[in-house]
Amino acid sequence: MTEIDISFNDEVDFFSDTRKNWKTWIEELILSAKKNIKKTNRQEMSINFVNINKIHEINKNYRGKDRPTDVISFAIEDGTDNDLFTQFIETPDFVEDIGDLFICPEVVEKHATEYETGFYREFGYTLVHGYLHLNGYDHIKDDEAEVMFGIQSKVLEEYGLPLHPDQETHGKQIH
Repeated sequence: MTEIDISFNDEVDFFSDTRKNWKTWIEELILSAKKNIKKTNRQEMSINFVNINKIHEINKNYRGKDRPTDVISFAIEDGTDNDLFTQFIETPDFVEDIGDLFICPEVVEKHATEYETGFYREFGYTLVHGYLHLNGYDHIKDDEAEVMFGIQSKVLEEYGLPLHPDQETHGKQIH
């Protein structure tokens, strides 16, 4: 097992796109984000690639938003029981299950066109954004957004995927 174990569920045949070795690309980008948030424990997560109808349904049922979106994250830990977590993190074989991401490549492609960022940059943004949510980051309050989008910006810049100017400080502006 690497520092992060990612299981994939590809309902839309995303991996048939041979422009990149997607699994390696995704793992490298997630590991870069993991390093930037100074997470040293091993983690596991799942990434589900779904169609626009499924992401719309999930968004409506779980978030009360009646529209499709690019990514939805379901974190295992909500940060409410840190004492219990710290007891386990010291165990050498402990692997933190951080949760599940649902990504809709069709919406990512739409955003890439709309924001003129390109698919790779937009997909990287979506992936890092979801990963940070799984690790307890949020952007509801301005101070939280500043931290979260600062990390996103740094990770994506390091990976050669610069942010759209509106996404550098507060992603709520366009997402």
